[in-house]
Amino acid sequence: MDIAIIVEGKNDKSRLKRVLEPDVPIFCTFGTPGSVQLDKLRKDIGSSQVYIFTDNDSSGKRIRFLLRDLFPDAEHIYTRRGYSGVEHTPPEYLIEQLEKAGLEEYIVYPLDNALSVWTKDEF
Repeated sequence: MDIAIIVEGKNDKSRLKRVLEPDVPIFCTFGTPGSVQLDKLRKDIGSSQVYIFTDNDSSGKRIRFLLRDLFPDAEHIYTRRGYSGVEHTPPEYLIEQLEKAGLEEYIVYPLDNALSVWTKDEF
């Protein structure tokens, strides 16, 4: 796989895994990364195209700033300010943001419930 997504924590990773193909690599910073963690990320990710998806708060912005220096060609994905982090962002909005980043081929779209469009008279 030639992409990698970086998020802050395991709950963010879990939330994204619900809407992405299972083999998409998602890496966690586990808070503000130090130099050892940044080196590990650089080695683990290698030459993959990086997508940074951190929370829209002061901590997330600080992490994004550090990652921007490490991965200057990274694409940045943002969650809405009203959501308390990536882990609490509704799946529909996550999908919308992933589509904006051009990641459609990796998205697992929810199946529409066919029963929800039928009326009782159609049975």
